[in-house]
Amino acid sequence: MRSRTLLWILPLTLLLIVGCSSSAQMTDSSASAQTAKQQAENADEEKSDFEKAIAKSDSLGGLFTVYRDTTDGSLQMALAPSQIGQEYIYFTHTVDGVLEAGTFRGAYRDNTVFKVRRHYDQIEFVEVNTNFHFNDESTLSRASDANVSPSVLHVEKIVAENDSTGRLLISADDLFLTESLTQVKPSPTPGGSPTDFKLGRQSQKKSKVEGVHNYPKNTDVVVDYVFENPRPVNPGSDAVTDARNVTITLRHSLIEVPENDFEPRFADPRVGYFTQQKDNLTSTSATPYHDLINRWHLKKKNPDAELSEPVEPITWWIENTTPERIRPIIRDAVLEWNTAFREAGFKNAIEVKVQPDTASWDAGDIRYNVLRWTSSPNPPFSGYGPSFVNPRTGQIMGADVMLEYAFLTNQVNQNKLFEETGLPLQAASERPKTLPKHACTLPGFLHMNTLFGKAALTPTAADPSPEQSGPSDLNGEMTQLMEEALHYLALHEVGHTLGLQHNMKASQLHPTDEVHDASVTREEGLVGSVMDYPAVNVAPPDTDQGQYYTTRPGPYDVWAVEYGYTPDASEEELDAILSRSTEPALAFGNDADDMRAPGKGIDPDVMIGDMSKEALDYAEGRMQLVEGLMDDLLTKYEDPGQSYQELRNAFLSVTGQHAQMAAVASRYVGGVHVDRALIGQEGATEPYRPVPLKKQQRALDLLNEYLFAPDAFEIIPNELYRHLQPQRRGFNFFGASEDPKVHARVLGIQENVLAHLLHPNVLERMTDTRLYGNEYTLAAYMRDLTDAVFAADAQGNVNTFRQNLQVSYVESLATVVGEEGDARYDNVAQSAALQSLQEIERMIDRKRGVNAETRAHTDHVLHLIDEATATE
Repeated sequence: MRSRTLLWILPLTLLLIVGCSSSAQMTDSSASAQTAKQQAENADEEKSDFEKAIAKSDSLGGLFTVYRDTTDGSLQMALAPSQIGQEYIYFTHTVDGVLEAGTFRGAYRDNTVFKVRRHYDQIEFVEVNTNFHFNDESTLSRASDANVSPSVLHVEKIVAENDSTGRLLISADDLFLTESLTQVKPSPTPGGSPTDFKLGRQSQKKSKVEGVHNYPKNTDVVVDYVFENPRPVNPGSDAVTDARNVTITLRHSLIEVPENDFEPRFADPRVGYFTQQKDNLTSTSATPYHDLINRWHLKKKNPDAELSEPVEPITWWIENTTPERIRPIIRDAVLEWNTAFREAGFKNAIEVKVQPDTASWDAGDIRYNVLRWTSSPNPPFSGYGPSFVNPRTGQIMGADVMLEYAFLTNQVNQNKLFEETGLPLQAASERPKTLPKHACTLPGFLHMNTLFGKAALTPTAADPSPEQSGPSDLNGEMTQLMEEALHYLALHEVGHTLGLQHNMKASQLHPTDEVHDASVTREEGLVGSVMDYPAVNVAPPDTDQGQYYTTRPGPYDVWAVEYGYTPDASEEELDAILSRSTEPALAFGNDADDMRAPGKGIDPDVMIGDMSKEALDYAEGRMQLVEGLMDDLLTKYEDPGQSYQELRNAFLSVTGQHAQMAAVASRYVGGVHVDRALIGQEGATEPYRPVPLKKQQRALDLLNEYLFAPDAFEIIPNELYRHLQPQRRGFNFFGASEDPKVHARVLGIQENVLAHLLHPNVLERMTDTRLYGNEYTLAAYMRDLTDAVFAADAQGNVNTFRQNLQVSYVESLATVVGEEGDARYDNVAQSAALQSLQEIERMIDRKRGVNAETRAHTDHVLHLIDEATATE
């Protein structure tokens, strides 16, 4: 019994022992877990608010450290104590966009200075006004901020502060994802149509930060801005996938201000550089300008050497999107600028590399200067060469050149009307309004010029085949034309990135008989500067063909680079360089001076689309060439199986050349030659010299013969008109008739010239300049112009081209007279216009023996005159 009891107690005891042991282990484990949890909580409590805020974020180090949340992609930015109160450079450019929204890939936008400020628990991003200069030694500098408003771009509450480092943490989402730093959506155009394309509201939900690229000297943030318009009136072009949701991608760059020994250089009106304009508010000068030119920071490796390599050359990268066959042309064009830099004391100032296909960087990286190549649906240009700078000093910090594949094609803008395409004012009207004032429109102009060159060189059926015509065959000429055009385009756009403005006076370098002499032009340059918009230099009949475009920087370019880039030049040395501005080869006139549009500018030598110092002779030769081309145009484009689109394009480019040459000639009427030399400068003439009487009359005679005369447009064979058919694509003729509007196009060419000849600026100037040398009285001029439009058929039948011209001319005169006097015109002009109307009435009032069409036209003209001259 006792033994059985022991047997029962023993297992129970063992069970209790095991149970107690297990319970003890569980208690120990629970305590351990509790301790670990407590330790974690204690550790978390020990973390600073700064560390907690960035706990789930990736750290992206750089100029400004950026933290990106790994769950939702939100951004925070850390600011070091040393960054508070400091100035930085802000720059932004378009990564991708659509032209309807006023922007496009590669478009440079804002380039400003901003400061980071702390105000209690807030951080402010403030744009600084850099438009004014105060001499430090002047006591007025203490009031340099008087009545100058800074722009507070953005304010963020401080999220956390690191007690040990003093770093401040802010949210960066609203800084970049809104329009705080830059305006993305363009402002409405005053007087715009309700049917214009419009972006909707920005979608905060759809907009996003595409990427952050952080470097020691710049922080870049790429943002997709999505704009929603649930009921768009205008769907936009084919480039707009869906107008309800349009994406514009920008790259924001926050850049460290360079700390170096860069010396700003002052601008001078005799040489053309882009500038940072600053008014000196402590100056007593009549011209209190403290304008600084934009230029790169080039220093000699060997300062004592007459010719030295730079410490850091200007390095260009050819983007790997560039077609391989044209890379050598682009490279050679860019390297040609080294010839100009030799005059400034540098060799190998520029180098060119090709972006590897395996490159880890993209062309939007501002640390690289890239020659970019794209093929866009609706290209606004064929080339574009912007740069960004330090607004305080003018130091160029980076640049790109955008090139479009459209430049190499035979295409014209199919969205333009037949009566407008390729005419002189088209390129200017197509420039996006959001581009900077100095944006370049050369590429579109150059494209139409090159299309004309192609039309001139395209063989007819009667021309010898390339195999028969030897080494200088027509295919070789076409290749030369395209290579020189592309070479010129690259030269020109890179010139902009060096800081150079346009020089529209440079085409006056050689007399007409030398512009086709390649032995002269290859040595000296075809034009004085590659920054001009010259005519394509196609030789007239019976003249040997020379260069189509210049292939080297001209004498003006070399001189301008010498002024801008000679290192450590003293004021005396710079004055000596500038004193040469009176040399004819160094003539300069920029966009503000040129006469490209009716009534704009006063100096006919500052013009686009002209060539040679005898521009009237050259224009006449070009119009004679156009006449010859019209006879052969139909036979140049008769390839079986092709549509007539290429023929139509050729017709538009050839008549566009006719229009351009007429515009060139018209600018000499009432023109004034301008000399910007300083008082006492050697070689200087008077600032204003009216064009001599005989030259003005010669210009009007040319216009009479090639533009206004009854037979002026008989150069176009009637058979040609019936073949000017555009190629149909789907329903692209819907809502408009496809037949060529021949009379409208001819009248457009004539009216473009009349708009200048009768512009209030021109008529007033002809009266004013009689006081200082002009011998062409307004009365005599108006009589000659009226004769050009009416005299030849005053007593005979009037063809339909002349009918349109005469009605337009009378309507223009009626505008000058005005019902109660148009305020745009002075009294002398109104008197001359009234006399012209009365003279026309006398010329045609008794017209007899004419056809019914002419009789109806005559009655129409007389009716218009009666209305214009009627008195109550």
